[in-house]
Amino acid sequence: MHNSQCARMIESVLTELDGVQNFSANPAEKWLRLELEDNTVLAGVVQKLDAIGYPVHEKSGRFPVMHMTCAACAVSTESMLRYHPGVISATVEAAGHTAFIRWIPEITNPEAMAAALRSIGYDLNLNTDSSDDSESTEHLKKSRLKSLISLTLAIPLAIAGMFFMHHAWAPWIMWLLSTPIVFYSGSSFFIRAWKQIRHRQTGMDTLVALSTGTAYLFSIFNLFFPHLWHKSGIHAHVWFESAGVVIAFVLLGRWLEEKARNKTGAAIQKLMGLQPNETVRIKNNGEYETIPIFRVMKGDLLLARKGEKISADGVVAEGNAWVDESMMTGEPIPAEKSAGSHVLAGTVVHHGNFTYRAAQTGDQTLLAGIIQAVKVAQGSKAPVQKLVDRISMVFVPVVVGIAIVSALVWGMAGGTDGWLYGLHAFVTVLVVACPCALGLATPAALSAGIGKAAESGILVRDAESLERIANIQILALDKTGTLTEGKPQVVRMLPSDPDTPVLNAFFTLMSLSSHPLASAIASQLLNCSKRDDLTVEEIAGKGITGKNDREFWIAGNRTFLQEQGFAVDSMLENLEKDWDNRGNSLVWLGFNGKAILLTVLQDSPRPSAHAAIQAMKDAGIRLYLLSGDNISSVSKWAAEFGITNFQGELTPARKAEILTTLKRDHRMVAMAGDGINDSEALAVADVSIAMGTGTDVAMHVAGLTLVGSDLQKIPVAIKLSRFVSAIIRQNLFWAFIYNVIGIPVAAGILVPFTGFQINPMIAGAAMALSSVSVVLNSLRITRFKTL
Repeated sequence: MHNSQCARMIESVLTELDGVQNFSANPAEKWLRLELEDNTVLAGVVQKLDAIGYPVHEKSGRFPVMHMTCAACAVSTESMLRYHPGVISATVEAAGHTAFIRWIPEITNPEAMAAALRSIGYDLNLNTDSSDDSESTEHLKKSRLKSLISLTLAIPLAIAGMFFMHHAWAPWIMWLLSTPIVFYSGSSFFIRAWKQIRHRQTGMDTLVALSTGTAYLFSIFNLFFPHLWHKSGIHAHVWFESAGVVIAFVLLGRWLEEKARNKTGAAIQKLMGLQPNETVRIKNNGEYETIPIFRVMKGDLLLARKGEKISADGVVAEGNAWVDESMMTGEPIPAEKSAGSHVLAGTVVHHGNFTYRAAQTGDQTLLAGIIQAVKVAQGSKAPVQKLVDRISMVFVPVVVGIAIVSALVWGMAGGTDGWLYGLHAFVTVLVVACPCALGLATPAALSAGIGKAAESGILVRDAESLERIANIQILALDKTGTLTEGKPQVVRMLPSDPDTPVLNAFFTLMSLSSHPLASAIASQLLNCSKRDDLTVEEIAGKGITGKNDREFWIAGNRTFLQEQGFAVDSMLENLEKDWDNRGNSLVWLGFNGKAILLTVLQDSPRPSAHAAIQAMKDAGIRLYLLSGDNISSVSKWAAEFGITNFQGELTPARKAEILTTLKRDHRMVAMAGDGINDSEALAVADVSIAMGTGTDVAMHVAGLTLVGSDLQKIPVAIKLSRFVSAIIRQNLFWAFIYNVIGIPVAAGILVPFTGFQINPMIAGAAMALSSVSVVLNSLRITRFKTL
């Protein structure tokens, strides 16, 4: 905003926006004063101003949210943040326990937002430089302790309430057993419910607190003043067991949900570990200096030595080396680097030394981009749980409203004892409607499903992945380490059956070479004899030679042989073209000026790959092969597996772009990979699958990890996912049907017709039975047959 004309343009745009009540612009000081209907209008204002070329100064950040216990907590915290003055947008991820927030720094700051969340029982961890794993672990321990205490007390409490209710001592024992459950194990429900009510918000905490609190207090009233009910001919029931069992079941459900959720912070730590702490910079005068990584600037000349990690994306200036890029490309064979070659931060120098010029540093490197992509993908909310979340936010106030209306109707139209019946109905509605079955429906099934998956060799990171894999339409596969073993082996020597002296010389050269292909060849020739009469010299990036007075042996690539003046006859030349077109790796051996042997190395498919690919095809899933390897190799493997959609020589970012494109039109896309180079694509995929023999980062990012890398476990995971999803739907159906029938009956809807009004004790038992039925139904998953 530079002048009054700009101010008038902004004002004309704001006039068209709903929710903007008043505004004024000051072009001299470049500020805009707004009066909004509520803070949620701010996001539209910012978007509109950005569209016309006047972006608002804003900041953004991702913060761990503390003290969240369920999906309803995510809704409450997100709502609080979105309505906080100065917040442009806020998204809270229930599974990841994180909030991504955009805000205007002139209006608010993270400290103020954290204070707002503390007012409703939550908080933001503003120390983003440290992991919140310890806080999460401690919270999980406390949840487990409270669950165990409540269950230990709830079992005898329920027995007393069901079988010894008519004994005079029973109510007093039940009071004694229920009190620690309510005031210790269930204290958090009441604290959060009170804070939420103060801010006109409700959640499952509200309903749990109202129902159990009312049942507990009303039971105490009946325990000490039973005669008030007896005068009206009504038995003075106590519902201590309802209060205790409700809290115990809800705590159990929340602990199961929290235990099943696997936080993904370890993935970021693994990626961060690829970044070196310091590097060697070469000054203009040629002197070396060791500097921290954050001091590296674009254009600096850096030194990379054997065994060291490369500090920045750049271009080799001088020298030759082999660089292990498996963490970025997924390929096990180190890549040759010479002057003009590109190198990537985080990769490791396998052999040799070189200097390189930094082109991208800090958060501009490819590795930093992958780290950011994984951060954005962290945290998820299961689709079914989202539905429960939305329903529960309406369910709570509706149930409270029904309970209040029931009490009022009975009080005004129930005659002499109307208010007593009204209070009876109020308590019964809240007790019968307690959402413990609703709270257990999803986590109980998911916990059983995750356990069954583990038994089947499938490690599940989050609920969403287990749910979604049932609906995948496209499966993208990496090549090396996913479809293949990732271990090249010698498959042919041409011409075949070479003489023993030739093999002995070849073994000598290969056993003394540092090249990975040489190791594969040497392991094939272990029965040969090593010669001591050859003077061996390895030339980085080209090959190796062995000489004595009469012999000159050479092994390496075709270019190296030609540089040394070795001739290649037409037969071997034709064989080279044939095998190279099949996507194999080739190593030449020459003797005294002539190429005499061509060795073909080839990776092997995983034993289960063909059967798994066929099973995917039979299931109607479209397959894509995406690899960083050369296109001839990718083409060869695609043809072997009958995969018609394939691409090679792909960067991690390009893989992610392809998956993003495939996800259009609401298609469900899965990705299976094994390397850090796959982590960005795994983060983009709807369902991410990692090989158990792959890198730790891929396994931490992936939603599913196949132990042993058996691809046939993917069809198993799909079958299991469909079964678990069916169980969840059944659980939710019966949980809601129970409430739909139980609440009206508890309110007394049948009294005018049949004279029947449900007893709170029966309501409590029905509530407990609904929870048990959900658990028993979920246990069916443990009997699921994987074959």
